[in-house]
Amino acid sequence: MTKLVECVPNFSEGRDTKIIDAIVESIKQVNNVKLLSVEPDKDYNRCVVTFVGEPDAVKEAAFQATKTSASLIDMTTHKGEHPRLGATDVVPFVPITGFTMQDCVQLANAYGKRVAEELHIPIYLYEEAARTPERNNLANIRKGEYEGLLEKLKDPAWKPDYGEPVFNAKSGATVTGARMFLVAYNVNLTTNNKELAHEIALRIRESGRNIKDHAGKSVKIPGSLKAVKAMGVLLERFDIAQVSINLTDFNITPPHVAFEEVRKEAQKLGINVTGSEVVGLIPKEALIMAGKFYVGDIHNVKEEQYIARAVEALGLSQLEPFNPKKKIIEYMI
Repeated sequence: MTKLVECVPNFSEGRDTKIIDAIVESIKQVNNVKLLSVEPDKDYNRCVVTFVGEPDAVKEAAFQATKTSASLIDMTTHKGEHPRLGATDVVPFVPITGFTMQDCVQLANAYGKRVAEELHIPIYLYEEAARTPERNNLANIRKGEYEGLLEKLKDPAWKPDYGEPVFNAKSGATVTGARMFLVAYNVNLTTNNKELAHEIALRIRESGRNIKDHAGKSVKIPGSLKAVKAMGVLLERFDIAQVSINLTDFNITPPHVAFEEVRKEAQKLGINVTGSEVVGLIPKEALIMAGKFYVGDIHNVKEEQYIARAVEALGLSQLEPFNPKKKIIEYMI
């Protein structure tokens, strides 16, 4: 069986096409790797790249892209809506076929070790590759972002997993690890109020929010959806707010469930949803699940009809045309 691994690096550049093109070209130069998608966002000032291939080739492509990113992106001048820790912000490895999660953990370790040694960028391991519970969650590692990294590196509790605790001003730090397929899914609102979007995010995300009880102690109030991370953002180019969501297991919370939950909470706040978008790629089954929800699971409905209904009901083409042939991972591999 052919071994296939997916890699979805996120780079802290979504505006300069020359830099993005150079990073992408460094990936395309590696044999036995197939580039699937390149999605820059000017408001997030971030680019999500997806590619698949044989494990060693994917590891090499990830390193070369990180090397190019380190040479071209200067974090001292970077600003954007999305949280970030470094020029190459996060590099997850995802098992596809013939390759286990533990194999991906080893791949992440090998990649991280090389980046630290050759590029002098501090490396943190997250998700399945995390060595401590505190580092399992990407948000914990990224807390304080690039601006807080200098002080973070002084804390022994945040010593990098690879590399010295020395601040790399230009490149920041990189987080790498192994995880299951993640759906980056954003829901658009009829408001440009970022705070309202974030209020909805707090209500739905699994981690919820912390509040003070009558005794002044911090108490966690969980959100309504499992396997969901979320925050509120502003898309200036469209003048709308979004609930930016990561679905860490779409079998637990698929996109249509997140969409309807955002709609419900938005209406409580006097606003509504207008559509949504998928950043990167999405598994076919996630859209078929949505199609069945909106159409009903009836006989003689073809796969493409379910998908078309999902695209329509979720408003996936509101901001940019949604082409299933270019957005569904099974159609791209």
